[in-house]
Amino acid sequence: MTGNADEPFITAVKPLVDAMGGEMLPPDEAGPDDVVLAWEGVDVVAVRLPQLADSLDHILAAMERRQGKPLADLDRKAKQEVVRILEARGAFSVRHGVETVASALGVSRFTVYNYLNREKEN
Repeated sequence: MTGNADEPFITAVKPLVDAMGGEMLPPDEAGPDDVVLAWEGVDVVAVRLPQLADSLDHILAAMERRQGKPLADLDRKAKQEVVRILEARGAFSVRHGVETVASALGVSRFTVYNYLNREKEN
């Protein structure tokens, strides 16, 4: 993708791009919606950001990896914490976000709404 001088920069930004579910590509392949990152005045890498719905799936998969088990296997308190984190990250502004999260947690949409309402009451 780039020369050796750029490797530390790419190594530094890769965890962030991966956490977002983005894709790194050569700057000359960047599209109009991609973000080109420059280092010392030179375009080094382009980042293709995921669609919001894909981001939610990526976030849920990352949360599952961190928990070490399916989110549906978590206890109620842990599921409430997952909903709190997802709300803070804007997961419920995505179309079908509640349904996607409910499915991942193995609960109903109603339960997710209850978790959200409980958080607002505290």
